[in-house]
Amino acid sequence: MKRKTILSILVATFFCLALVGCNMTSEAQEKRLQIKIAEQYGLAYAPLQIMKEKQLLEKSVPGIEVSWRQLGNTAAIREAMLAGELDIGFMAIPPFLIGWDKGMDWKIACGLSSSPIGLVVNKDTIQSIRDFTKEDRIALPQPGSIQHILLSMACEKEWGDPKRLDNQLITLDHPDGMSALLARSEVSAHFTTPPYLFKELDEPGIHQILDGQAVMGEEFTFAVGVTTGKFYKEQPEVYEAFLKALEEALNFMEDNPTETVSILARAYQMDREELLNYLERSDTTFSIEVQGVMKFADFMQKYSYINRKPTHLEEVLWDGQ
Repeated sequence: MKRKTILSILVATFFCLALVGCNMTSEAQEKRLQIKIAEQYGLAYAPLQIMKEKQLLEKSVPGIEVSWRQLGNTAAIREAMLAGELDIGFMAIPPFLIGWDKGMDWKIACGLSSSPIGLVVNKDTIQSIRDFTKEDRIALPQPGSIQHILLSMACEKEWGDPKRLDNQLITLDHPDGMSALLARSEVSAHFTTPPYLFKELDEPGIHQILDGQAVMGEEFTFAVGVTTGKFYKEQPEVYEAFLKALEEALNFMEDNPTETVSILARAYQMDREELLNYLERSDTTFSIEVQGVMKFADFMQKYSYINRKPTHLEEVLWDGQ
């Protein structure tokens, strides 16, 4: 009887351990098959809408759970990444460099787009940044954003003081910045990107006084995809699947322009003809190539927006892309 009891206990124990092992394997598999992605506002993130609509990641990795979030600025993305709530976030190069300088365990995985960036105003008396009075306020996504750094570059060229207009900045996401500009109450200017840039310029009395590309003086990537070191190291298959899905989205946009316009017109609630005009602009490109990192880094270190800069691109780009 005792021998049977002991045998029963051993069998039950083995069975329980097997169940626990299966559960642990199942949980690990479930965790591996998840990816959390954040984008921001604007047409610069158009390839991501194609990824979502065509479910390219889901087709590449059957069973994967893909979650998307839209956040107003890189600060929100950075906080979500620190909390483990995001694996990949799309942002501009300057705020990425600020996070990297502060010790964030992240690098650039890919480029996404180059886009027009314009500073537009709602006063006829303002024809250049020299015409801003101390009462004028400038809306942009956040201090340290690409808009802020480009404005600082313009101020450095104009006055030798990159921080000349810093006290006149207001942090607003692009939809709220457009609303404030058109209301002509809270702000006099908005540094923004399409579709908000084009919508604003269509309004009477609104005009552009600064072009980001002209300020930079060379081609640069507007939006890049950034991943945490944890995600890159622990989920290499999902990381590679994401890059593959992004390439497929870019190829789809190139090969299927009519369907692309239909998808994006719904996603951005835009007129098809208006959207097509944007996509055909020479200053709008979508590519995984990354440009402009070192020029931004040089300027930002020189004027203490960051304390250190990468000595080579491999320090800030996964796989040296």
